[in-house]
Amino acid sequence: MRLPHRPSAVIFDMDGLLFDTEALWQAALLAAATEAGRAVPDAVYAGSIGVRRSQCGPLFRSHFGADFDFDDFHASWRRHFWRIAETRRAMKPGAAELLDALDRLGLARAIATSSSRTTVDRHLAAHGLTGRFDQIVARGDTENGKPAPDPFLKAAERLGAAPRACLALEDSPIGVRSAAAAGMMTVMVPDLLEPTEDLRALCVLVASDLHQVRDLVLASL
Repeated sequence: MRLPHRPSAVIFDMDGLLFDTEALWQAALLAAATEAGRAVPDAVYAGSIGVRRSQCGPLFRSHFGADFDFDDFHASWRRHFWRIAETRRAMKPGAAELLDALDRLGLARAIATSSSRTTVDRHLAAHGLTGRFDQIVARGDTENGKPAPDPFLKAAERLGAAPRACLALEDSPIGVRSAAAAGMMTVMVPDLLEPTEDLRALCVLVASDLHQVRDLVLASL
């Protein structure tokens, strides 16, 4: 299989796509909920995947009530995440090989994520990837977060690439909708959530892992 046209840049999501962090966030959520004496349904967590923190508050308050202190809960959630991540950090299969291929090809690449820049830098440093991306678009860099197209459009702008010539890589439904709305060639590499038929229709490919994405890029050049 080939992409519709030759990519001039590749734009990566981060959590669940480059790094196996979504499962860690889920484990941290359960720990924070237990600590607070609450139960968080799977549907509430699923709705938070790929979403900015500011957008998560209404989701949790709709379940727990308008007086739910999400900021305090989120601080506990983050604390548990970093405790777990210290011993369970892992890159997704094929991530290193894909980046190496992009280096050989001289293809520009960026990260477009709902996480903070501090979190991005911390993950990149932990995996020895500092400096491997030309641009990083993180939480706060655009007025609107995913599923709006803004993060991907900002990444393309910073790379000097036309959106239609960018290959966007995502693992979450919200991220796929964001990349597709930006007019990019979108590939989904599912992590915790499998694609619906509607999501498949927005993608040029639903890949099994980033090894398959590497092969797709090589075949399209």
